[in-house]
Formats: sequence, structure tokens, C-alpha cells
Amino acid sequence: MNDYKTNLLSLLPEDLESLMSTLGQPRYRAMQIFERIHSGNGATLDDVTNIPASLREKLRESGYDVFPVRIAERLESKLDGTKKYLFALHDGNVIESVLMEYKHGYSICISSQVGCRMGCSFCASTVDGRIRDLDAGEMLGQIYEIQKNEGIRIHSLVVMGSGEPMDNFDNLVRFVKLISHPKGMNLSGRNITVSTCGLTEKMRELADMKFALTLAVSLHSPTDELRRTFMPVAKKYSISEIMDAADYYFEQTGRRVTFEYSLIKGVNDTPECAQELSKLLAGKNTHVNLIPVNPIKERNWERSSDNNVSAFKLMLEKNRINATIRRGMGADIDAACGQLRRRYLGL
Repeated sequence: MNDYKTNLLSLLPEDLESLMSTLGQPRYRAMQIFERIHSGNGATLDDVTNIPASLREKLRESGYDVFPVRIAERLESKLDGTKKYLFALHDGNVIESVLMEYKHGYSICISSQVGCRMGCSFCASTVDGRIRDLDAGEMLGQIYEIQKNEGIRIHSLVVMGSGEPMDNFDNLVRFVKLISHPKGMNLSGRNITVSTCGLTEKMRELADMKFALTLAVSLHSPTDELRRTFMPVAKKYSISEIMDAADYYFEQTGRRVTFEYSLIKGVNDTPECAQELSKLLAGKNTHVNLIPVNPIKERNWERSSDNNVSAFKLMLEKNRINATIRRGMGADIDAACGQLRRRYLGL
């Protein structure tokens, strides 16, 4: 009996075909397994009844199973209907996902890691550091469980929950291949947004894969000096390097890069910052998402005032920079990343 388990949800059809060959099974069993476990209903290995029970047992004995992603808690906003899920993983760790409903359909924000090691001081997900990466199947499992529980199919997704997706690059790429597979959910890359705080070598590597995803870069400052005061990753990656990588991403994919900008009162919400950001992005085919920061008890950052947020946006627009203010959703249910997880763990 193999004590180490491999998540069948993380395997592509070609991986399953190799596995079937190793187990002395016909090749067609691979697609039978793939289609059943990726039906969108959060199937377990016991639900794969289109293969013999002896094969299911053989898979388990060989160290293969479907890792459960179970709902530990579900909260629903009374303000806008946003739903926040806390998921318990097979090893006792917990992660979060958020389901949002828009006019165009449902969108989900999923986690890519348990915790995060990037250390951004305005983010609750980083307070306890990174515990481990999620495998591709655990990323998918969040979507499957929410679809099953809500009786819906999502229209789009963002990999912007707890974790830095580019810090879990191989599993991220596998996840994208799985969710866009024609025999899986067949979700277009154009409906997938991946966030990063600026790991430039991975931004370039992703660009070379030409998935046509939307890349969202967490910038939050127009200068390296200011960025380093609340984003430790800025000590390694300069804004100039990030801009070059963003340009390369656009050149390779034709997809404009979105820049996320969390507005912190008295820190990066000044007219001077808006002017510097305008200069930085001048002439680029890009978009800025302005996000009034969500306060967390471990930090002293305060949310920028509505007037400052509006003035910041107006300054960008006067300089011909496309910008929107992200609509705050789920404010009454700790919808900011990491908040529910910490409360659940009593932290």
C-alpha cells in the first residue's frame, strides 16, 4: 500500500493514459475516469462507477485518489448576495473561495496556496506565511464544490484568493490546462484572470505559453521606494522589471495587463501618486483596478476615503489611463482574502 497519495483530479488525460498502461488497463479507461471526475459535480473515486470496482481499488492501492475539498462554512452577504466559502482540505488545512454574481453570470475567486509568503502588509493571507501549495485538483475542487452546492455553472474565475499563483507555477499551469480542457469545463482562457505581485520571470514564462489569460499585477505603488515599504517582494523585483514583463506579456498574448492598486489612506492615495502612476502607464494598453484597502487588525493601514478614491480615478482618466473602482462585495462577511480562514482557526 502506497502511503503517499496522488490527486487524480490533477492528472491530464495523457497522464491518466500512462497510468492505465502502467496498471495494465485499456487506454479508454483514462477518458472514462477523466470525464467522470471532471463532471463539475465534485465526484469522489467511489462515484467513478463507469469503471470496474477492482480498478478503483487498484488505483487506491497504487496511491491514487480524489482529494476531498469539503465545505466547512458558508456565509452569504445580506448586502449583495456574495457567498464566501471556507473549505477543509484532506490534511486539515483550510482555504477560502468567494462566489460573486454579476449581470454576465457567476464569477469565483479561488485560492492557490494555503497562506502566502509574499508578506504584503495590507493582506490578511500573508500574516501566517505560506503553509503549502495547492495541487491543481484542489484548485479545481473549490469550483466543483461551489457549483454543486449552488446548482450553477461559473462564467469566469480569478485566481486571486490566498496565495501567490506564480509561486505555485507548475500547479497553476496544470490547473489552467485542466479547466480549459474540452472534456472538462472547457472554460476559455479569456474568462480566467491570474493575479501576481510581480514575479517577472514567471510572468514571462506564462506569456510564452500563450494561454490568453488576463494577467493582473498587484502594483499598489508608482515608485520602488514606496512599494518596498509594504511589499517585501519589491526588494527583488523593480517596477521597471515588472513593466517590461507586462509589455512582454501583451506582445506575446495580445491580452492587456491589469494593474491592481489598493488605496491606503495617506500612503499611496495622494495626487502625487496618481500623477506618478499616470506617467508610469502612459501610452500602454492597460487598465487599473482601484481597490480601497480592506483594514485588518494586525496592521495600521486605513481605507482611503471615497473622495480620495474618486479623485485618484479622475486624475488617471485625465491622463488617459483606463481605471475603475472595484465594487466592494461581501463587506459584511469578511470577504477580504484570509479573514474568514483566520477567524475559523481562532487566530
